[in-house]
Amino acid sequence: MSAIIVVIEDEEDILELLEYNLKKEGYDVVGFLSTQNVEKMLADEPVDLMIVDRNLPGVEGSEFVASLRAKGIQVPVIFLSAKGEEHHKIEGFNRGGDDYMTKPFSLQELMARVRAILKRSAAAPELLSHRDIVIDLVRHQVTVDGEEVELTKKEFDLLCELVRNKNSVLDRDVLLERVWGFDEVYQNRTVDVAIKRLKEKIDPLRQKNYIQSVRGIGYKLS
Repeated sequence: MSAIIVVIEDEEDILELLEYNLKKEGYDVVGFLSTQNVEKMLADEPVDLMIVDRNLPGVEGSEFVASLRAKGIQVPVIFLSAKGEEHHKIEGFNRGGDDYMTKPFSLQELMARVRAILKRSAAAPELLSHRDIVIDLVRHQVTVDGEEVELTKKEFDLLCELVRNKNSVLDRDVLLERVWGFDEVYQNRTVDVAIKRLKEKIDPLRQKNYIQSVRGIGYKLS
């Protein structure tokens, strides 16, 4: 499956140039002239990379990325900006950028950097995220809105499965197979109880409605 790349660039000619060349490389590309509606797409689609101009209308590009990072959204970002002084680059990295290129830029170099970041992130996924939930697969740690949440191993595995398949309905049998396996006898009630406990831990005030029940089928994360 092709990588999905979001480009946020307010100059239409540059946006069209980037879209054309990235598509020619085989990527699926979605372009935006501002940050409006980008966050909604990130919640709905598994985006692999963002290319973000810093000089955007409304919200400055690096401030927008910093706000995404604060919410646990860890999509890799390449900043593309006319702000090329050292302190601008440092600011961009400090606000969550993974790479930084200054305008005017070389298309060939940009494509090489895109390939490098996609290869690196595909080779070693260490984090899963959804909204303000961040799962550190290496440390076996879950944070919600920056606060660590203590989960059992089964609850951790269950949350990972839901996040990996966010916006898709997973029936109870699938969850039983993937989380509990076939080494013991379990029932659908096992899933329901685990989901209830997981909800209580990641959303104790019952305000965020991360996990939704789909009557007669199972559950989905949204």
